[in-house]
Amino acid sequence: MAIPTSRTREKGHIHIDAAQCNGCGKCVEVCKDFGLELVEVHAQSAPPGPKAHASQTAKAKETSLFGCYACGHCMAACPQEAITIHGRTLSPSDLFQLPTLQHKASYEQLLNLLQHRRSIREFVDKKVEPEVIDKILTAATTSPMGIPPSDVHVLVFDSKEKNRKFAEDYCAFLQGKRWLVSKWFLAVMRPFLGRETTELFRLFDRPLLEAYIGHMEQGINVITYDAPLMLYFYGTPYVDPADPIVAATTAMYAAESLGLGTCMLGAIHPFIQSGGGAKKFREKYGIRHTSREGLFVIFGYPSVKYREGLKRTFASVKYN
Repeated sequence: MAIPTSRTREKGHIHIDAAQCNGCGKCVEVCKDFGLELVEVHAQSAPPGPKAHASQTAKAKETSLFGCYACGHCMAACPQEAITIHGRTLSPSDLFQLPTLQHKASYEQLLNLLQHRRSIREFVDKKVEPEVIDKILTAATTSPMGIPPSDVHVLVFDSKEKNRKFAEDYCAFLQGKRWLVSKWFLAVMRPFLGRETTELFRLFDRPLLEAYIGHMEQGINVITYDAPLMLYFYGTPYVDPADPIVAATTAMYAAESLGLGTCMLGAIHPFIQSGGGAKKFREKYGIRHTSREGLFVIFGYPSVKYREGLKRTFASVKYN
């Protein structure tokens, strides 16, 4: 048994070197698949090695909750390097030494970075260098995920010309979607959509579509803003819906640390998920799957410098 993703349907295979294991139980503690246990070791049967006198050793169970999904916690936590995992795209070669605590950002440093990020739509005419794109993607791969391996796909548009062409094609596609925000359609669908969704269609989606199409007819791109870089994070039918959004968010903060401005574009993904026209559009751009959640993000070197920040709040914070 294993949790399926678009990348694999196998479970991870855990190997424990009994000669190295000292029975500390850290692996059992961190395994939330409940697939490991400590068993007694008899002195006469203990394998030779530096830990031969341990009274217990870790062992993989015959059954577990899901079947090892290769989160790697046990392998990363083992102080004796006695555990290896293979499968579900993971292997011991994926381990790396964590930076020391002295090299971690402090809370104040992190908050400073978060507060500096704003939605930027004005960029200088400068390409984002390939090595900077690589750094953004590397940082984004560290994002928390529902179930490994990540089922997030990333589509890279690495020039303003590519983003302009995408915006033009998207506008042409939207011409056939105008009926979705028409008065007659919203009137018919209100009992099914509900008041809030109908209001959003009327007060946000309708004027947005008209702005997209109307401005593009004048040669003004208010969809991707001719940004020098755009990344599209999307998933598969197997993905945890939060995964693409978390990855996109991590990418934005990584870009901020590299001197780039960023902006989420939330009004593209929903319109290209269903229908024959949407399927053709996805195929044209090599978008391999429909995805419950997804996010386009634009990046570039800002042409405007903001002197002040703005305090934001949640709708509510309640302690139970």
